[in-house]
Amino acid sequence: MPQWTIDGPEQLTFGQVSSLEVRIVAGRLAVLASEGPPALEVSSIDSAPLIVTYDEDARRLSVAYKDLTWDGLLGWLRSVRRETVATLTVPRDCKVNAGVVSASAVVAGFENVTRVKSVSGNVVLDGVSGEVNVTTAAGSVESRAMEGDLAFQSVSGDLTVAHGIPRRLRANTVSGRITADLELRPTGHVTLNSVSGDILVRLPEDVEADVNVRSTSGRLVSTFEKLSDKSGPGAKSLTGRLGGGMASVSAVTVSGEVTLLKGEKE
Repeated sequence: MPQWTIDGPEQLTFGQVSSLEVRIVAGRLAVLASEGPPALEVSSIDSAPLIVTYDEDARRLSVAYKDLTWDGLLGWLRSVRRETVATLTVPRDCKVNAGVVSASAVVAGFENVTRVKSVSGNVVLDGVSGEVNVTTAAGSVESRAMEGDLAFQSVSGDLTVAHGIPRRLRANTVSGRITADLELRPTGHVTLNSVSGDILVRLPEDVEADVNVRSTSGRLVSTFEKLSDKSGPGAKSLTGRLGGGMASVSAVTVSGEVTLLKGEKE
């Protein structure tokens, strides 16, 4: 099984790749879908070397520090910065596992299974569809033009979804802010939960969905007049059916504010 030790600027190309795992600490990471041959370009690297392993039979590519495991990523406490700038290009149907500690990450164009973990680095998902799972402690996540399933979990990291057409969107955060600009197919399901972070959702004016918005003490705001306000002591709620229903939207907080805005017609 070919293996390389990368301790300086380097360019490598590989045979067929159907599974990618990459983990870095600081710097910048780009993982891009491409129709060309799978490739790795490391523009700069300091401190410890990266270990690159390519299993041709399994079509599996790994780029990582030897002592930075996937399960141990969120618990990384070492003071060594280990800054790396790297770009990986692999086929759009490749399964991707990308992990960063404080590095920023861009993941673009994939349509299979994509998993991203971050401690404090910001993550951009651009045109990523299929099954997507993102876990972050404090890093923000921006998803652009998503389709398919997106599961997001954070402590204080924010989530922004721009021009999303989700099949399923599930987001859970303690204090992060959730902002989602969505179009919903009849089978779309959106579930957003926060303790103290605010939630803002924008839906088309002619959306057809069942809506359930609740908070224990947070303010509820909606520009959809058809929703019923059933607020009382210790619990607030806005519920109702928009259009003919079928899709579903749920937004629940303890103390965070929830805002539901009416956008343009589809």
